[in-house]
Amino acid sequence: MEEKVLDAMKKAGIPLKPGEVAGMIGEESKTVSKVIGTLKKKGKVISPKRCYYAPSE
Repeated sequence: MEEKVLDAMKKAGIPLKPGEVAGMIGEESKTVSKVIGTLKKKGKVISPKRCYYAPSE
């Protein structure tokens, strides 16, 4: 799931809201939010502005 979320963010090329990522990969927004939280703790995702997320790479 983490890879799906990261891949969707990389393909978009811009910071996204969790709901937008969820729509891209066909998952629940709540689930994607939890995965993004985990990725953020691991340093793989950053939040350039409130409620928007992007890959740190």
